[in-house]
Amino acid sequence: MAQQPNVLWIFGDQHRAQALGISGDPNVATPHLDIMARQGLHFPQALSNCPWCTPFRGSLLTGLHAHNAVRRTPEALDPSLPTAATMLGAAGYRTNYIGKWHLDGPSEPSDKHIVPRGRRGGFDSWIGYENNNSQYDCWVHGHRADGTAIDCYRLPGYETDALTDLCIEQLRSAAQARASGDTTPFFTVLSVQPPHGPYVAPAADQARHRPGTISLRPNVPAIPRIEEESRRDLAGYYAQIENLDGNIGRIREALSALGLAEDTVLMFFADHGDMHGSHGMREKSSPWEESIRIPFIISGQVPYKQHRSGVVDAPLCSVDILPTTLGLCGVQPPQHLPGHDYSALWRKDAETTAVPEPESAFIYQLVRKKHPGSIDREWRGVVTRDGWKYVCIPHAPLLMHHLREDPFEMHNMVWQQRYLPQRQRLHAMLQDWLQQLDDDFPLPEL
Repeated sequence: MAQQPNVLWIFGDQHRAQALGISGDPNVATPHLDIMARQGLHFPQALSNCPWCTPFRGSLLTGLHAHNAVRRTPEALDPSLPTAATMLGAAGYRTNYIGKWHLDGPSEPSDKHIVPRGRRGGFDSWIGYENNNSQYDCWVHGHRADGTAIDCYRLPGYETDALTDLCIEQLRSAAQARASGDTTPFFTVLSVQPPHGPYVAPAADQARHRPGTISLRPNVPAIPRIEEESRRDLAGYYAQIENLDGNIGRIREALSALGLAEDTVLMFFADHGDMHGSHGMREKSSPWEESIRIPFIISGQVPYKQHRSGVVDAPLCSVDILPTTLGLCGVQPPQHLPGHDYSALWRKDAETTAVPEPESAFIYQLVRKKHPGSIDREWRGVVTRDGWKYVCIPHAPLLMHHLREDPFEMHNMVWQQRYLPQRQRLHAMLQDWLQQLDDDFPLPEL
């Protein structure tokens, strides 16, 4: 692989970590993602620090915790903040963004909200939209690398398919530039709305999924109205995921055909998960596993040569993605970034023990959302590498689980005196996180 590899981020919206074939979900087939996970590094314990659309995206692009980037959805990202694009651009990368943005504040309909050039994160080329929840009526706009504007137009067909077409066009342009002697590496982001609701997928994908055949997770209450809604939504959700997986297959084929595969690192993840009826909850922003856990894969197509492969049990989280990306590109992450750089795990020639990996991750919801299907409180919590989770709402404990023995979070130990020593340990860890981040969240008394 080249000294400075190309990097491609691919991520969807509300794709929970459990919804992959390699993760054991019986409802979905994801052969391309499964291959990527086996050929590369798979982080099954990855999580979203703040499992909500805009806070995650702010953290992703800046490497900062949501406290210092964007706190809620919707909210505009401060255009003066350094981003992945400006950091990699300064290191000699050509940067490209394709798809959903959701960082420009309250949004008009997709065909009316034009994200100003100065609020597009510093990308050399940008073609996307602020927010849109209609996969067959998706409008995009932006600018090309030469600075010319792209007027707003409606994508043909299904969003994920059309945005993948745009991504492959960018790859083709990169291959043509290389053929002419331009060896500038690229950093490209493909951000798609599915599997976010409405749970609509192309007919060929939808035909494989019916509500009556969906296998629900054990923590979905056996209440007819909850089960029926969950099965109905999940049938579309899994169809959307399989469509995304197929498009990732198209991208991998294009990289091979264009001669870019050996020089390109693929990173696949999501902004957060989706409860889909687990614990009676819907959507995101809750502290349970279906909401906070995200798929995370670093992969390439020549695993036996320059990089490692395997399963990593580290609690990689939102703020780690940018420093890890910079590390993969041979760029020293700036000192102000709070996350961990996991890139040494990827390169065979790298020292993997220089900086200790984190033993815990901080999770949080910074504002009270008042959405009908998720928890109606702020909350703060900690997830540990040894499998514990502890979460509080203001002035009160909410949950404590040992995830290795209780992966579906059916046994809440937080109020039981017999588990007080463990709670004291986790409470102290959470206090430390709050102090580090200058967060005045009111914890309960022990």
